[in-house]
Amino acid sequence: MKLIETKLSGVVLLEPVVHGDHRGFFMESYTRAKLAALGLEYDFVQDNQSLSAQAGVVRGLHYQLAEKAQTKLVRVLTGAVYDVVVDIRKGSPTFGEWIGVVLSESNKRQIVVPKGFAHGICTLVPNTQLLYKVDEYYSPAHDRGILWNDPALGIDWPATEPMLSAKDAQQPLLRDAEIDFVYGEGSS
Repeated sequence: MKLIETKLSGVVLLEPVVHGDHRGFFMESYTRAKLAALGLEYDFVQDNQSLSAQAGVVRGLHYQLAEKAQTKLVRVLTGAVYDVVVDIRKGSPTFGEWIGVVLSESNKRQIVVPKGFAHGICTLVPNTQLLYKVDEYYSPAHDRGILWNDPALGIDWPATEPMLSAKDAQQPLLRDAEIDFVYGEGSS
């Protein structure tokens, strides 16, 4: 597994070793010991999978409050997404900054989204399936979000008129969002 750092501390891309031949391919998508050797140790408790039937679906920007915050290990099973991670740790030198990367069935990259970051995706092709591991159970009482097109963030989404859930269409701006992450306190 190859680890690729990003400009956001703690947010990393992972590239698995892929063994391919005329039959297809084989790869280890998750091996606890190999991640631990890279300094990434998580106790994942739940796997989540989503299917977006069309291109231009935006899901996010989501997070859970600190008490039930989740680290996510995200990958694409079929299709492709533009994956966005936003630093929401108050006092962080990169607070409000974001990165966007393409995760796809062909590049097989995965992204680690630590606690203290909001996460969202935009599907690039129809019938895109995501699978992600989390290290905390989903808690509706702690579920929060930020408006996908908050002008203060300036995220360069690949869809100008995305398909959104009613919840995601009504999320608050970053400046109005309930955020209880403080840089250096339980987050990266």
